[in-house]
Amino acid sequence: MDGAFPGLGTLVNAATVVVGALLGMAVGHRLPERTRSVVTDCLGLTTLLIASLSAVSVTDAAYTSAVGTGAPVLIVLGSLLIGGIAGSLLRIEQRLEGLAGVIQIRLSRRPGLVGKEETGQSHHARERFIEGWLSATLLFCVGPLTILGSLSDGLGRGIDQLLLKSVLDGFAALAFAASFGIGVLMSAASVLVVQGLLTLAGVLLGTVLPDAHIAALTATGGLMLVGIAFRLLRIREIPVGDLLPALVIAPLLTQVVIVLR
Repeated sequence: MDGAFPGLGTLVNAATVVVGALLGMAVGHRLPERTRSVVTDCLGLTTLLIASLSAVSVTDAAYTSAVGTGAPVLIVLGSLLIGGIAGSLLRIEQRLEGLAGVIQIRLSRRPGLVGKEETGQSHHARERFIEGWLSATLLFCVGPLTILGSLSDGLGRGIDQLLLKSVLDGFAALAFAASFGIGVLMSAASVLVVQGLLTLAGVLLGTVLPDAHIAALTATGGLMLVGIAFRLLRIREIPVGDLLPALVIAPLLTQVVIVLR
């Protein structure tokens, strides 16, 4: 399906997140805590499945052909290490949480806009908002469909990938909002910004990244999704926000290896 204009896929995606989040907020307060916990666990397991499917791109034929059979895993490792160090020094995760906290405080001053669990400035309300916004933002903006779909949209090659992502994100937003509330609704703005910038990059670049570079980015993003799954499953609070620079490092490091090979 060809988009009528660049960015249409992103608008559809953001709209499905809003609708899903609103539905989740509407029914969420009627669900007992144990049910919300089960919903979050299911979402964590599904995220782990998606992450696994993305991470296997490390064995992609075009990738191994371009950099050699031994390099793909090392490139992903190097990307995560370099990106993680850079992200921690820049305090990306901390800044994202701070931004989310500021937004939550402003929303809490508007009665009727947020639910009871998000009103006020209690530690629980702040943490709930931050976890919902940050987890949903990372889930919606880190996956390979975000990169590939947005670039394809910008290049005028259709929005089929983003339409698929929109359906997945809509259901995910419903499940998230039932547990985390309005923070998930605010992640629609993150989708607009991140995918909008990637769509603009597609318009400006005029060409897609080579298959090897896309595979490196996809595999790296897959491991980052594992970190999100661990957070949802309450296994370990991995600072996935600090790892975001790895998405830029992965294709760059791949190019370096190709040149040196």
